[in-house]
Amino acid sequence: MRGVVFPGDRQVELMSFDDPTPGPDDAVLEIKASGFCGSDLRFYREGHMQALRWNYPDKAAEGPIIGGHEPCGIVAALGKSVNQKALRVGDRVMVHHYDGCRHCDQCRTGWSQLCEYGSTVYGQTAHGAHAPYMKVPANTLVHLPDEVSFSAGAAIACGTGTAYSALVRLDLSARDTLAVFGLGPVGQSAVQFGAAMGAKVIAVDISSQRIARAPEFGAIHAIDSNKVDPVQAIRELTGGKGVSLAIDCTNALAARQAAVRSTMTWGKIALVGVGGEVTLDVMQDLVLKQRTVLGSWTFSSVIMGACARFVADHGIDVDKQFTHRWSLDDGVKAYEEFDKQTSGKAVFIFN
Repeated sequence: MRGVVFPGDRQVELMSFDDPTPGPDDAVLEIKASGFCGSDLRFYREGHMQALRWNYPDKAAEGPIIGGHEPCGIVAALGKSVNQKALRVGDRVMVHHYDGCRHCDQCRTGWSQLCEYGSTVYGQTAHGAHAPYMKVPANTLVHLPDEVSFSAGAAIACGTGTAYSALVRLDLSARDTLAVFGLGPVGQSAVQFGAAMGAKVIAVDISSQRIARAPEFGAIHAIDSNKVDPVQAIRELTGGKGVSLAIDCTNALAARQAAVRSTMTWGKIALVGVGGEVTLDVMQDLVLKQRTVLGSWTFSSVIMGACARFVADHGIDVDKQFTHRWSLDDGVKAYEEFDKQTSGKAVFIFN
């Protein structure tokens, strides 16, 4: 089979690999959709091995690695030790794209990316889903409801699931007002989920294209922070108080500061963007306002399943996020377009 690898300098190469076969505890997936994630752009721009040293300095990878950590497909084969009451060939599944020791408390509660002994990250430290087939431990698979498309399942496998998990941790409800900073796929998902959970959602971005689309996802107000001060604008929209909750889906210092400062007293803020930094005045921004700031990294396998069920039960149109659907043969053009970061979400579709 052929798979996408990132040699560096914004290059995409389709390399040949052996078709995977399952070990005793493994499953092989026939990939139906493999989403693009903004966090992979460092791999695309700098090369897989260089980016790996930056993202995971304590991890190593042997040889070229197939990219793509938003996998969704059908179980094609199972190892002899896999419980076939829980998983069967033909099942529609997503991949929780991490594996750990499977025995520590973090692994046993579904948070294998936080494994106390180190984790594998599929698409980064082990082969990912930008290929027709993918081998993973069977314990990483999460069933995909029939009502949810494979492309939506791929989104849930990273960005959309990340937004859902952060809102769950913020304990969002219909009592809340929510400000979403950054309207890439994660931010678009946060707007969709926030609106579906009953909150009033205010969307903020610097892209006029993304601002224009924000009401389609459920935002009641959309703020172009290139044109106005978002903190002041949010206060004007909330009677001077600020929102009760905010989520920052960027890696921009100004956006993170604005997310904190746009919340009311006792406000809560989730930071989910990868990379970057934030500098705050501890007294003025946090202590005197009794604010809570939390970092939220992706989701557990249990929350991933709950997210898919929420999407199915509430009819969330995750597919609305996709502006580009590509075949594997279009890999070079696909990543050139994705690298511009001006449109919506992209995905490889496999027949």
